[in-house]
Amino acid sequence: MADSESPAASGDDANYVVVARRYRPRSFTELLGQDHVAKALGGAIHTNRVGHAYLFTGARGVGKTSTARILAKCLNCVQGPTTSPCGECDICQGVSQGSDVDVLEIDGASNRGIDEIRELRQNVNVRPSRARYKIYIIDEVHMLTPQAFNALLKTLEEPPEHVKFIFCTTEAEKIPITILSRCQRFDFAGIETRSIADRLAQIAAAEGVQADAEAVAILARRANGSMRDSQSLLEQLLSFGGERITVEDVQRLLGAVGDERIEALVKAILAHDAATALGELDNAFLQGVDPSLLMDQLLGYLRDLLVAAAGCGPESFRFTSNAQQQQALQTGRRLGVDTVLALIQVVDQTLSRMKFSTYGRTLAELAVVRLSRMENLVAISELLGAMRSGADVQVAAPGAGQSSVAPDLKKKAAELASPAPGGPPSAVSNGQATPLAELTEASLPQIWRDALARVTDSLGVAAGFADSVRVSGPNRVAVVFSAQYDSYAEMCRKPDKLARLEKALCDATGRLVKLDIEVTGGTEAVHPARPTEPATTTKRNRLKEVVDQPFVRRAMELFEAEPVNVDDSQVAPPET
Repeated sequence: MADSESPAASGDDANYVVVARRYRPRSFTELLGQDHVAKALGGAIHTNRVGHAYLFTGARGVGKTSTARILAKCLNCVQGPTTSPCGECDICQGVSQGSDVDVLEIDGASNRGIDEIRELRQNVNVRPSRARYKIYIIDEVHMLTPQAFNALLKTLEEPPEHVKFIFCTTEAEKIPITILSRCQRFDFAGIETRSIADRLAQIAAAEGVQADAEAVAILARRANGSMRDSQSLLEQLLSFGGERITVEDVQRLLGAVGDERIEALVKAILAHDAATALGELDNAFLQGVDPSLLMDQLLGYLRDLLVAAAGCGPESFRFTSNAQQQQALQTGRRLGVDTVLALIQVVDQTLSRMKFSTYGRTLAELAVVRLSRMENLVAISELLGAMRSGADVQVAAPGAGQSSVAPDLKKKAAELASPAPGGPPSAVSNGQATPLAELTEASLPQIWRDALARVTDSLGVAAGFADSVRVSGPNRVAVVFSAQYDSYAEMCRKPDKLARLEKALCDATGRLVKLDIEVTGGTEAVHPARPTEPATTTKRNRLKEVVDQPFVRRAMELFEAEPVNVDDSQVAPPET
């Protein structure tokens, strides 16, 4: 039913009022999608706890200004304060039409300066002419200048008892914290698609027009949570003058493609059929569809596929029609989250580029081809797991089925699932220490033998300071030191030394190799005795003896180091 508090539509164009104004909610019970706001404000009125300043924030068209007017009527109605204003008295009629002398609606964008706020501060001391309260509704309050906000602070904190402030904004983050702390803030959520569709159906019936349920659902989805946007679109359809609103009318108005074309496009993409996908795209463009709008529809469909892949049901879909829901549910769960996320990223990047490019069609075609060539990421993970377990894996050719995988995928998966090239067999990779000679002669190919010889010599294996070298896992080499040579192990554990040794292994083998330094129990008998040092020696002789050690020479060659010059001062021999 039309709002009786606003001028109704008539044959006279001068008196015509658009749908969005005529069907505004008149009370809290008619306010859709904002039950939490209606309950809080109604409770404040019942308990006589109405604040002096409120901030309503949210997206466009969700009912902020309408709620402000409803609150003003509740406070000033002749039967009030009440949560159910009569809507018939002069005050209620004046508030609905925006002409009441005590309820002042101010546009923050055009009255944003300090001079306007100074005038407001002077006027707040004047009592209302006929109502209980003088109410200031400032729309788009975030447009006020910083100086205007500062001038408003004191009045906002301690206004006269007869003054109430209601601020409305779509960008609350731009409002100074000093203003926010003085207001009771209410965040308005987007209105559910189902609620918007029901309201549009009521308006169409009140206007004497029959509307198809699917046509109304498309309008509600396109509004994206904004009741005013949906009513503006319905206004355009009503202006066609027809007695029925069909899906074709809505698609012609919006410049969008039908759901069946989006479904066919996605089917061709998932079948890796780029030619068919480009053909569907071309047919849509021939119908006058905007490329960015088409990609936006595709993104919405992929969003519902993602919801299905995550395990949600059709009740969570927002962009898919009722006829498509079961197909979308099956497709999303078959593809999996990883694949759908990759598809969404391509479309999202394309939409971002379209905003700054004049070649929208080319970018859309590029995106479709990229989507058609994308592999099924879930199939790759399953293939790897199957090959590691030794199961037989069947790989379908592109386009042969819904779970098609590229022919060379099996080869790629085999490379990823196999151990490192040249890695030792399980007999020598079981975690048991194996002498270097056995590994070198029996198991390791030449490239590993050369790399290990180069590195382990620098660690003192050749001089007998380490017990053994073993391959402890895929691409992992462990050098085991005897406990009595723990100091040598600590030296080898230094990050800079380990990093250089691991780099040498990596360069030689072509694999990322991790080097582990371990210490285990052992006896001195299995190692050559260390040479007995003289009672005294010079630093130069001591350094020469150290440099003459084979593993030290190998380390110096590896690190390209030169011995330092020292004096001939006497030093005591090191403790043994």
